[in-house]
Amino acid sequence: MSKHDESLGEVHSSVITSGKTGWRKLLAFAGPAYLISVGYMDPGNWATDIAGGSQFGYTLIWVLLMSNLMALLLQSLSARLGIVRGLDLAQASRNTYPRYINFPLYVLAQIAIVACDLAEIIGMAIGLNLLFGLPLIWGISITILDTFLLLFLLNKGMRMMEVFIVSMVFIVGISFLTEMFIVKPAIEEVISGFAPSILSGKALYIAIGIIGATVMPHNLYLHSSLVQTRKIERSSKGIRDSLKYNLIDTAVALNLAFFVNAAILILAATAFYKNGLYEVAAIQDAHKLLENIFGSVAPALFAIALIASGQSSTITGTLAGQIVMEGHLNLRIQPWIRRLITRLLAIIPAFFTIIYFGEEALGGLLVLSQVALSLQLGFAVIPLIHFNSDRSKMGEYTIKPWVKVLAWVCAFIIVSLNVKLVVEEINLWIHSTTVGIMWIYFLVIPFAIGIGLLLLYVFLKPLLSKHEAGLSNVPHGNALELGEVEHIEYKSIGITVDFSKNDRNTIRHALIQGGKDAEYYLIHIVETAGARFHGDKVLDHETQSDHDNMIKYKLNLEKLGFRVETSIGYGAPAKAISNLVKKRDLDLLVMGAHGHSGISDLIFGTTVDKVRHHLNIPILIIK
Repeated sequence: MSKHDESLGEVHSSVITSGKTGWRKLLAFAGPAYLISVGYMDPGNWATDIAGGSQFGYTLIWVLLMSNLMALLLQSLSARLGIVRGLDLAQASRNTYPRYINFPLYVLAQIAIVACDLAEIIGMAIGLNLLFGLPLIWGISITILDTFLLLFLLNKGMRMMEVFIVSMVFIVGISFLTEMFIVKPAIEEVISGFAPSILSGKALYIAIGIIGATVMPHNLYLHSSLVQTRKIERSSKGIRDSLKYNLIDTAVALNLAFFVNAAILILAATAFYKNGLYEVAAIQDAHKLLENIFGSVAPALFAIALIASGQSSTITGTLAGQIVMEGHLNLRIQPWIRRLITRLLAIIPAFFTIIYFGEEALGGLLVLSQVALSLQLGFAVIPLIHFNSDRSKMGEYTIKPWVKVLAWVCAFIIVSLNVKLVVEEINLWIHSTTVGIMWIYFLVIPFAIGIGLLLLYVFLKPLLSKHEAGLSNVPHGNALELGEVEHIEYKSIGITVDFSKNDRNTIRHALIQGGKDAEYYLIHIVETAGARFHGDKVLDHETQSDHDNMIKYKLNLEKLGFRVETSIGYGAPAKAISNLVKKRDLDLLVMGAHGHSGISDLIFGTTVDKVRHHLNIPILIIK
């Protein structure tokens, strides 16, 4: 398996854990859960916590606690899957379910990631608006730039990314700790909020939003991959140590996230519900009211924490998008393209919400995004429990029966609450709408039934059929039996030249491949503006100079006893090279690498990669 075949191949096994003991060992494993924890305190959590605290006081704190305990259990199962099997949740799903099931599973996971990203966009825009007065429409537009922040951090390594995330989490935590001293909640009333109560109507809607904002489906995919960034010994002791230290990492990080969420809900309950302000669902309203009640310090801290949580959460959402695409679909594209697509899919609904419903509707959109996350949870949780319960794959690390029971109880609670919500919402639509009721019967209800049947299949498939779907857990399949290796003779070899110092090396390697029995074709592409517009009719100075240089190469090689022809193309290099190779029906193409990378690839292009995709002959790349 090559480095890029593994989950998050850029940083797979990049953090060394062996040879360390005590605190050093614990610190070596610390990190993945903190990246996960930011998803538990993102702007989506803020919206549901503020809505819950302002409308129901402290009574929904028990929902937060229950969500956190469920998250702790499920995230530990996610980490276990990644450590023991070396697969992330999406890869394991691809190996278990057929292709026609993996595609809708990917679509649902991607919708959840877009919903999460939507929350980060709105949160960042609101934070910038509150702190600097920047209009929301501009704040939303600016968030597209953080695409490049992720690429920068990923290139710096996993540890640098974790330091950035922990810094953001620290800012959020300090901000809310300070605000707790400012608002001074009643401790007795807060403790009473841990007593469970019956949920229905608006309270159920907010509670499911809290669950969706806390137990986030993309975090289950992400955690199973991030734990693989630690290089561990693949022995029984090494795996058990890794499971132990990752459990500690998860417990500490998620409990910190719980205290931040509880602080937001308590803040809303103390500042708003206790003052008779029961409908504060918008983050902007919360900021204004904090200023009216407690002065300027609390709202400033509130805005700073909001920006920090949005920026950190969007990075983890991007990584999760990479994992679900590569895992479910076996499809790998450039990280910046994938990031841009996800961000644009999230920006569009935010733009339309502001344009058609006004800025005040963003708070409702935030809560809706978290409910969408909760509705997708079953499709991540149920396979996760199945995979951890499979003794044939997990061996001695299969979860114990009592853990399995607790996990299925969590899954039952999540799915049953979601089913209840869907039924209540459809009934509400049917009885409250006078226009478009046919759409509900012919579109919404069949779609809901289809999703329910898909969830039922996801649950039953591993129980009814224990064997895997036969798909490889790596993008390039299994190694082939090579058999006897025969000598390959190339009769016609193309050589790309650009008259730089690299040409000598490129030509030398090409001549080694074919010797004096092969025929060689020197290929050069004229890329001037005139060449792009006028093709072979261009007669500018560069074209004439290039033609003369090609003749010099040809004469030089002919003196050495080689048969050589020259070909000059015009315009886009990749297309022109490919056309000349096909026209000459060459057996082999030898190319010199361009020597630039990173941002230069965006500016100058990647000719070698494009040529590789246009041709089906061997290509030798010389650097």
